[in-house]
Amino acid sequence: MNLKLSLFLAVLLSLSSNAFAENKKACSAPEYRQFDFWIGDWDVYSAKDQLVGHNKIFPILDGCALSENWTNVKGIPGVSYNFYDSAKGQWHQTWISQTGGALYLNGHFVDGKMVLSGETKGKDGKVTIQRITWTPLADGSVKQHWQVSKDDGKTWTDAFVGFYKAKK
Repeated sequence: MNLKLSLFLAVLLSLSSNAFAENKKACSAPEYRQFDFWIGDWDVYSAKDQLVGHNKIFPILDGCALSENWTNVKGIPGVSYNFYDSAKGQWHQTWISQTGGALYLNGHFVDGKMVLSGETKGKDGKVTIQRITWTPLADGSVKQHWQVSKDDGKTWTDAFVGFYKAKK
């Protein structure tokens, strides 16, 4: 190997390791761990204790984000990516389902709960606020409470109340 190529490879390796170290450092703040209680391989049950699906949540990108991989009991999948946006000081979730549905949620970890919300527009053009709260429970399970408001947050209706229980 000639000297120029050796120097080029040495510089490239140095830059790669520096970028990796900076990236790892960038996602080590406590805020990046606020949603870690949701990490797991879960069976998801309705409030009536009926199995509604399975969800696997795991860290990606050296802990800078969480990947959600959902499949309902009919086999229809959906995915989300969740991350703490340090520039905005808030959490963000982008959800997409196989049926083409999408949600873009933002929010914060408040009083031991992750609370994310966003707006969707119906075919009629009317705006609905979507608010989802994830709460870690003492037994290690997680409660998900999804609410919607069609009157700019004056009143709320439950869209889904579910419980994530670790797969056995």
